[in-house]
Amino acid sequence: MTSGRILLIEDDVSVASALSPVLSEEGFTVQHAGRGDEGLARALGETFDAVLTDLRLPGLDGLTLVEQLHRARPRLPIILITAHGTTETAIQAMKQGAFDYLLKPCDMRELLDLLTRAVAAGRRMVEPVAIGTADPAEVALVGSSRVMQAVYKEIGRFASQNVGVLIRGETGTGKELIARALYQHSERNQAPFIAVNCSAIPEALLESEMFGHERGAFTGAVNRRIGRFEQADGGTLFLDEIGDLSASTQAKLLRALQERCVARLGGAENVNVDVRVVAATHRDLESMISSGAFREDLYYRLAVAVIRLPPLRDRLEDLPELVNYFARRFGATMGLGAAEFTVDALDLLRRHPWPGNVRELENVVRQALVQAQSYGVTANVLEPILRAAPAGRRTEAPAPLAAVVSQVLDRATGAPEPAARDELLRIVDRELLVQAMNRTQGNLAQAARLLGVSRITLRERLRQLGLRHGESAET
Repeated sequence: MTSGRILLIEDDVSVASALSPVLSEEGFTVQHAGRGDEGLARALGETFDAVLTDLRLPGLDGLTLVEQLHRARPRLPIILITAHGTTETAIQAMKQGAFDYLLKPCDMRELLDLLTRAVAAGRRMVEPVAIGTADPAEVALVGSSRVMQAVYKEIGRFASQNVGVLIRGETGTGKELIARALYQHSERNQAPFIAVNCSAIPEALLESEMFGHERGAFTGAVNRRIGRFEQADGGTLFLDEIGDLSASTQAKLLRALQERCVARLGGAENVNVDVRVVAATHRDLESMISSGAFREDLYYRLAVAVIRLPPLRDRLEDLPELVNYFARRFGATMGLGAAEFTVDALDLLRRHPWPGNVRELENVVRQALVQAQSYGVTANVLEPILRAAPAGRRTEAPAPLAAVVSQVLDRATGAPEPAARDELLRIVDRELLVQAMNRTQGNLAQAARLLGVSRITLRERLRQLGLRHGESAET
């Protein structure tokens, strides 16, 4: 169930009476105001996760309400409901900071989806990301290992600098939390934080989502739309999975970064924007640049500063702290109590390869709590959960060799010398095979020739390293 406190500003009692129970059934807590001036006063005096308002209101019109409320509460999402005759006014309101708008009569499913996204977007801005803590009441970057301490230092170093930051790391390592921490510790933390997942939006719609469009720009563009760049003006735009952008969108993004302006699709007007872009990717951008799939000039614009998030397997000393954090957090929210993980359970978790990283661990802990029902989580509880987990694949380029060697030696402290050497050879061999398969698009014969081995040898080594033929490049 979605949760969130919604302020509904609507002078039509019948509309408010129809909407309120539907929103309540979806988990929202709804407060109602019948006038624009009353709604503005309540929004300024109380705490809400989102505001849903009509444009034509007594006491204070919707456009003025949006303008004044956004100026005072720039991180509070405002959704407008408008009739066809006032869409231009709604668009003007979006330019002044509204999150989005819907046309009457509203499709209820669309409204619920939009409210859910608005609440999530608002919380990204106002929920602080704690650093290095395991308090389950907080959204946190958990871990006190040396590699995570280095990440925290980089957040502190780059947050206050008005430069682009590229966050690199495998899927599931927590790149969005890093972006939110950068935003919250920056001088732009009172302005909007807008997140766009470049891989989750169809290519045909992504340019419109980012840059907006004019009416008639393409089939279905019945009204002008303000893009995320304009909505993030003065604040931070987080572009997740930047490596999935098409060549056309890359070119437009580069222009926006260079000239600090955007042009809506189908429009000739240039709109000036002041936006800090934080990007993230799990892809090997250097290989993509070599193959022509990613623009080198865009890479240098995005990567003025770079933060690399380590995979979970490279910071296993943080695992007990992460497990404790998730167990307490989910135990409280699911009403299951705090189930302890036994020593044998933690040993089993340490031996797991964690291809899905912290996100996979989060899911495993949640499943284990459901299975254990407040009793201790043992290895017997975890074994079937881990067996059912997908194998996964790495996609991010490795850390510099010197850093890898240092991490291996740290883990091998007190162990026989061959342990460190064997692990390092396995890491290098795995990366060599992954890159060879990437460069040949999974063609076994071509990869074998590139490596100077037989196909039989390559196939066997892939099996030994847990890399399946044709599936070593992406997650």
